[in-house]
Amino acid sequence: MPVPASILMLLNEAKQLEDFKHSASVFYDWLNQEFAHQPVERLVKARSTYIDTLLILLLKKFKLNQHGLCLIAVGGYGRGELHPFSDIDFLILVQTDPPQELCEKISQFVTMLWDLNLDIGHSVRTLAQTLEQTQKDVTFTTSLLECRLLFGEPAQFDAMQQALLDSDHWRSDTFFIAKTNEQTLRHNKCNGTAYNLEPNLKENPGGLRDIQTIIWVAKKHFNAHTLQELVNHGYLTHDEHQELLECLQNLWNIRFALHLAAERKENRLLFDHQPLAAERLGFGSDGKASVERMMKRLFRIMSRVRELNQMLLSYFEQSILPDSTTQHPEPINDDFYQVGHHIKVKDPSVFFRREKIFELFALIAEHPHLTHIYPSTIRTIRQVRRRLLGDLQDYAACRKGFLSIVRHPNGMGRAFTLMHKHGILAAYLPQWRNIFGQMQFDLFHAYTVDEHTHKLIQNIYHYSQPECATTFPLCREIFTRMDKPELLYLAGIFHDIAKGRGGDHSELGAVDAIAFAKLHDFSNFDGRLIAWLVENHLLMSVTAQRKDINDPDVIRDFATRIKNEKQLDYLYCLTLADIRATNDNLWNDWKSTLLRELYLSTQRALRLGLENPMDLRDQIRDKKIEVKQKLIKAGFDEQQINFLWGRFKADYFTRFSALQIQWHCQQLLLAKDLSQPQIIVSEKPMHGGTQVFVYAPDEVNLFARLVNALGSKKAHIHYAQLMSTKDGYAIDNFVVLEKDGEAISSSGRINSIRRSMEQALKEAGKKIRFKKNRSRRFKGFNIKPQVIVRPHGRKDRTLIEIQAVDIPGLLTKIAEVFQQMSLHIHAARITTVGERAEDFFVVSNNHYQALTESEQVKVHQALIKRLNSDAE
Repeated sequence: MPVPASILMLLNEAKQLEDFKHSASVFYDWLNQEFAHQPVERLVKARSTYIDTLLILLLKKFKLNQHGLCLIAVGGYGRGELHPFSDIDFLILVQTDPPQELCEKISQFVTMLWDLNLDIGHSVRTLAQTLEQTQKDVTFTTSLLECRLLFGEPAQFDAMQQALLDSDHWRSDTFFIAKTNEQTLRHNKCNGTAYNLEPNLKENPGGLRDIQTIIWVAKKHFNAHTLQELVNHGYLTHDEHQELLECLQNLWNIRFALHLAAERKENRLLFDHQPLAAERLGFGSDGKASVERMMKRLFRIMSRVRELNQMLLSYFEQSILPDSTTQHPEPINDDFYQVGHHIKVKDPSVFFRREKIFELFALIAEHPHLTHIYPSTIRTIRQVRRRLLGDLQDYAACRKGFLSIVRHPNGMGRAFTLMHKHGILAAYLPQWRNIFGQMQFDLFHAYTVDEHTHKLIQNIYHYSQPECATTFPLCREIFTRMDKPELLYLAGIFHDIAKGRGGDHSELGAVDAIAFAKLHDFSNFDGRLIAWLVENHLLMSVTAQRKDINDPDVIRDFATRIKNEKQLDYLYCLTLADIRATNDNLWNDWKSTLLRELYLSTQRALRLGLENPMDLRDQIRDKKIEVKQKLIKAGFDEQQINFLWGRFKADYFTRFSALQIQWHCQQLLLAKDLSQPQIIVSEKPMHGGTQVFVYAPDEVNLFARLVNALGSKKAHIHYAQLMSTKDGYAIDNFVVLEKDGEAISSSGRINSIRRSMEQALKEAGKKIRFKKNRSRRFKGFNIKPQVIVRPHGRKDRTLIEIQAVDIPGLLTKIAEVFQQMSLHIHAARITTVGERAEDFFVVSNNHYQALTESEQVKVHQALIKRLNSDAE
């Protein structure tokens, strides 16, 4: 729709900067109001029209219209498409290098635009300079493909366009190669997936740039100015044309809403903008639910755009680069050809037999050199998908074909990826359609549920590859001796398949897995194993990250739930694949070490027999013998060792590994004066992280001061063990990592951390200060603090679980509350799950006993009060 006459009149009457600002403010208010009532394409055209009028008025205001120049809109503005805060790109085409007077006027013109808070991209060039720049820069050349004359002599503008057409620097073939390379780099920056939970609406695979790339290539090669012309050229069907237009409109709608929500130019749909954008788009105002509805729509759109983009660019390649793509089809069997690295169906009617779809992917699994599907075959698959009246799993032959892929050694690699990418999984499993594009509104999960599951399957598939022997040797060893690895793959497919339905997704997914197993004729034993893995897929992760796996009772309880080594093997491989597929930043050596130690401890418990647990005293004796032998071999005196160990309680020898005890004791025995605090930081990673060991007189607020010192150095605490000696000294051991999950390796960093902690021990009365700022990414997450106080496995301990937003200094504040309540902290497990902190503390009261009921109520109230005040 056109800009209202009243707004244009207000603009035309503007004289001073404030008048222009007032006009712009009125126009933006109008855009805001009309977004709920007008098609988005009208509004982006309206803003372009408004900016056209503004630029021409200012051009005349600064008397630039008297110098024979052309004002040319380029890029998106050249297309006449401007979202509320999009860049305004233009070229000022001059006949000769501008004199000083003209340069000053242009400078005033541009400054005025900046003063109006417009994001502009401009250049001033002669025709020769313009042509020279096009030879250097394909992006500049691309922007000129969509240029539009705003002011100036049409003959001058036409001459520029003709010169661009006559130039042979960017021929169709070189331009195509440049734009496809550009797209590949752009996709790689987005991790190759459209399903990042804060997607870039322009740059992500399946985003606006993928549609524009199609248009740019078409304009350059076919001189086509609309998608409709590709229908005329036979590259698009009518249905595909309508689908692209529908996708474009949906992406525009979301981008327009994003600009309004952010009140600035923004292409990334960040978490803090998602709720308001969802509300503006009509998805509701119920926070998380409305966001998930909007994002599911977006991800499904991006999937369609990406598939169409791939298909069309493949068609273009055959037309633009015939010499490199013309290859003779070689028969694979009666129904399929090999064309280079592509697989092609001989006759589209083959897919009337639905099982032939799975034969195509089985052939990809069988022939590793087949890496792509031929574009005409993609088109056929799309058409078949749309014509399905039910699920592919309803056909017995399809079930047989699907299982042949799951059981093929290479089936869950590239073949599974292409089945996911081209919608065959969604066509086969009705539950997969439910999770397709299903986001999770948190900072823990980086991908949609379906993409997370796809990545998990790829992680499991990696276990079958030889290179896994160096990256994940234990998984490789377990996987190669599995008699039925397909059960692990199926557990992976179903582990999160019930998300988004409400209820416990693990339990619901287990029910789905049982139904799948029955339909596909699995034995009862195999079906129950798949279902057990689905129902318990979080068990190992939760145990390793939230419980003290050095506690024999924890291992015994976990082993009791695992029941046997076979289930332990499957669960270990599934857990590693799951964590690594959740978020690229979550996996680190610390988690790897935790899970490996839990696996080995549980395996040992199962082999001994749960009815014959190893006596605690025997464990301590064996550990002491092992460590003492190494210390004596290193030159330490046995009498000194015994004297030092005489100060330690039995807890010390059960809670620390032999490696840690050896390291602690070596340093303490070398100390000149053990009455003074000792702070030791491991120079090399130990048990997956940097170990920080503190031996010091047990003082008030010691733990709070130590964690604050570590926090001040941006060392992330993942685990803490705290205990006291028989003679009143504290033994505190921390596992710390850098923000990126790596151990601290720099000697400068290690020395800085040590000095900070030494200073903290000297300043017992110093008030601890905290930064108030929180990451902008946390703004959209209002997590109500939760405190759960419950019995511990030991009768003289109490477990306190705290969930809260991960604010700066959180751990120190919790420790201060414990100190005020005169609680002893014996162990702490620190876990950050995206925006949420999940911290676990094993405590006792001042008499080293479990908390009484009244003490539990008091500590619960004190923690809630403190955490709520921090959240506010």
